[in-house]
Amino acid sequence: MRHFTDIDDLIAHLEHLGTLVSVESEQMTELDHGLQTAAILRGTDPDDFELQIAGLVHDLAHPWDGPGQPRHGTMGADAVRTLLGERVASLVQGHVPAKRYLVAAFPEYLAMLSPDSVMTLEQQGGAMDDTEVDEFEADPEHLGMVALRVADDGAKVPGAQVPGLDFWLPTLRSVSRQLRATRR
Repeated sequence: MRHFTDIDDLIAHLEHLGTLVSVESEQMTELDHGLQTAAILRGTDPDDFELQIAGLVHDLAHPWDGPGQPRHGTMGADAVRTLLGERVASLVQGHVPAKRYLVAAFPEYLAMLSPDSVMTLEQQGGAMDDTEVDEFEADPEHLGMVALRVADDGAKVPGAQVPGLDFWLPTLRSVSRQLRATRR
């Protein structure tokens, strides 16, 4: 598994995702899905740049995981943690448990999932039990994880017109720069 320590390496990987068919829809690329997710979050949370960037990169580990994608959230979080920071990594990692949480806390949510999301839900652990729900809600980032999950679910529209990768590069670089500045 990769760990991105250089922003240009991450950008090259995102560009590569633009050549891979999305696990979300055969009519989209992995990059299309990330761009749609980021755009939705820009609309719902316009001042939360880390959340938007988490939306952009949340599925960057899809090519590294196997059927059902049970580990892609953790793999993606580990890959970006040193470059984009703990919060972005936490949000990326949390988008999978957030689906499990939403199914447990709001049973009607299951009917809104795509067939692929329903299939992967079982491989990702199914609905949370009461203890897991309590633990998830105790995480200070749980609302961001839920926002990312909801955007993820809405970002499956082939041909949707959203800003391209070039639009996100200044924000991506800024989030990375801010992290480096706080480490000095």
